[in-house]
Amino acid sequence: MVVMTIMAHPDDAELSCGGSLLRWRNEGAQLVMVDLTAGQLGSRGTPETRYAEAQAANRLLRPLARVCLGWEDGFFEPSREKLLELISVIRQYSPKLLLTNALQDRHPDHGRAARLVERAAFLAGLRRIRSKYPPHRPARLFFAIQDQWIMPSVVVDISAYWEAKMQLIRCYETQFFYKSGEKDPPTYLTRADFFPHLEARAREMGHFIGASHGEGFVLKGPVSFSSLKEWI
Repeated sequence: MVVMTIMAHPDDAELSCGGSLLRWRNEGAQLVMVDLTAGQLGSRGTPETRYAEAQAANRLLRPLARVCLGWEDGFFEPSREKLLELISVIRQYSPKLLLTNALQDRHPDHGRAARLVERAAFLAGLRRIRSKYPPHRPARLFFAIQDQWIMPSVVVDISAYWEAKMQLIRCYETQFFYKSGEKDPPTYLTRADFFPHLEARAREMGHFIGASHGEGFVLKGPVSFSSLKEWI
């Protein structure tokens, strides 16, 4: 089974669903990761260092493929061309499960990316839209929960993968670690309380399902209830 992430920036997937990706990969899923931008507007690092950091994370995640579409960070907008690009990549890898950014969040790129991906995921299933690959619509679309609090629809138990997730995040050294005297300024993400906040969120999500750590996601629409044994 292919699990695909389409996120606005390098590190969005690792931060929001890195534990789930590690778990699903170990359960046999093939991972495909798509970064819409190279993080060109980030206050810290450069597109080149962000790429190198993503490659370091890839060595731990071992995705089938990771693609950076190179869209303009902070300024990408819905267009026919961008939707067709997303339709093509969704059809190429035919994911059963597609994960994207939070529908609303502190960073405006996150909600904008989520709405674009939601639209592209639907359009990818329409046979009258021609492309190199046959029509395909993911069975499920999960929206991540990122900086801002959102009540989850589903929580994945990542208790056994929490430390491995932290290793993924540490790959993005320029984004989360500030050293005194360096030229790039400290940011919201380099504050001393960022990692404690991240773990508190994971513990809160885990609490919902009786686990030590969890990652929450939002689903739109109803979930099938076919067997009582699946739910108890």
